[in-house]
Amino acid sequence: MAQALEFHFDGDADAAVRGLWRRLADNHISSNGISSGVPSPATSPHVTFAAAGTIPAATRAALRDDLRLLSIPSLWLSILTAADGELALTAVVDTELLAVHSAVHDVLAKRVKQPVARYLPGSWMPRCVLARDLEPAEMTAGFAALYPVASIKAKITEIVVVDTHTGETDVLRDLEDGS
Repeated sequence: MAQALEFHFDGDADAAVRGLWRRLADNHISSNGISSGVPSPATSPHVTFAAAGTIPAATRAALRDDLRLLSIPSLWLSILTAADGELALTAVVDTELLAVHSAVHDVLAKRVKQPVARYLPGSWMPRCVLARDLEPAEMTAGFAALYPVASIKAKITEIVVVDTHTGETDVLRDLEDGS
């Protein structure tokens, strides 16, 4: 995966997820936001809506136009999941969320190279990854360190394309300043 379309959270939700990352780190489990005990400022809590080898500039422009027309719902991150070496908080799925996801993929269809199947409509499970590439013992310890998890209401404040290799971002919509 080289480029991803990420929906970033408001300050309260961001802080809540970072708190979960810290709890994992305190239990010696590397998380998405903390590696070797050091917070990674470049990693923002998010839900990925799409990913592909490349999301070209013309496609980003089309996404910007469409995203301005959409009402972006808040997410409820409430179910702690542990599967395939990944700990995540999954979002409650409703028709609003699925409509935004579908609209995003309508724009991306036939315009991106190497779309990642797990993010396509019908396969997508909206989630905020807390830790990945965990061994079974780490999964068990991580789940125990986090359970129970209080629900997090995450307002979307920014939609970006992220180059997963370089960390470079391109803001498509900033919902805090209205653009």
